[in-house]
Amino acid sequence: MPVINRIADFAEDMTAWRRHLHTIPELSFDCPKTAAFIKERLQEFGVDEIHEGIAQTGIVAIINGRGAGKTIGLRADFDALPIEEATGVDYASTHAGKMHACGHDGHTAMLLGAAKYMVETRNFAGRVALIFQPAEEEGGGAQVMCAEGMMDRFDISEVYGIHNLPGADEGAFYTRPGAIMAAVDSFTITINGRGGHGAMPHETADPVVAACGMVTAIQTIISRNVHSGAEKVISVTQIHTGSASNVIPDTAMINGTVRTFDKETRDTIIKRMTEIVQGQAASYGVEAELDYEEGYPATINSDAQTAFAAGVARSLVGADMVEDEFAKVAGAEDFSYMLEERPGSYLFLGAGAGAGLHHPKYNFNDAISPVGASFFAQLVEQMQPAVK
Repeated sequence: MPVINRIADFAEDMTAWRRHLHTIPELSFDCPKTAAFIKERLQEFGVDEIHEGIAQTGIVAIINGRGAGKTIGLRADFDALPIEEATGVDYASTHAGKMHACGHDGHTAMLLGAAKYMVETRNFAGRVALIFQPAEEEGGGAQVMCAEGMMDRFDISEVYGIHNLPGADEGAFYTRPGAIMAAVDSFTITINGRGGHGAMPHETADPVVAACGMVTAIQTIISRNVHSGAEKVISVTQIHTGSASNVIPDTAMINGTVRTFDKETRDTIIKRMTEIVQGQAASYGVEAELDYEEGYPATINSDAQTAFAAGVARSLVGADMVEDEFAKVAGAEDFSYMLEERPGSYLFLGAGAGAGLHHPKYNFNDAISPVGASFFAQLVEQMQPAVK
């Protein structure tokens, strides 16, 4: 895999950084050990500014280039997951019930590698803002960093991010203009009826039958209310009710998830689900409440920035290793909040064979770290060549 020679020189350092981070996984916003390690490396490299405490443990570091130009944001997430690790590696998690099962340790190592190189060479104009973000998995750290004014405070003009992709060709890049990852919402429907004896249903207002009717009706939103060409998912994942075979319960609960790629589809689903819950409740003689929680919005890549990023990737790894019309992914990513504030692009970097993301046996492939670091550096250098 072609990489910048100087970055290849310290590939072993990147592996060591990543594996240390793997031993100290931390969750959500509470990542003091991780943030401290990142700060120590940035100080060693000699970045020009380090700003801490953004979204609690987030960091933005600034590297000044040679000559005037805009500020390009490069982002790495660094939180872990509440999973008990089962990899058996000698650098496994030392924090019980927590592990880096999504590769955020690797993302951080890639950005640190790019930082080390760019401080040494400064072969670009303008500035680079290195964004180290907590709480991608839970809490929306990107949203909080943006809400705290990060984009304006550091005058960030564009923003870019990478996520590793197990099962895809090692060192290959995958992206697309427009929506690349879904908005993720969740819903809970609480049904209150009137319970009674299972042999005397006429004396009850049965929440079980009402729940079944609602689940069936909710599925018609996809087939009858949303354009057939729109990509969307509604999955009912839980129904909880009852305690005995001869007792009609008082209550029932329905829970599920919704994935969409555009606001119009999302709004239609919310409207129709509200109407269905109210209408079905009335028809079954029960009361029902819909709690619909909008999560991360869709991750929408800017056209021009994605075309440029794909071109940078092709110059690095070759045209046959870049897919710039990659299929949309129904998973979600809070980098979407950054893309709502600034143009930019999100790319996947193939990690080769191995366990999938969020699996207890997942382990980041250190071989791709120099590729990701080289991409970040090349992106900056090609976008804003240094002033001679």
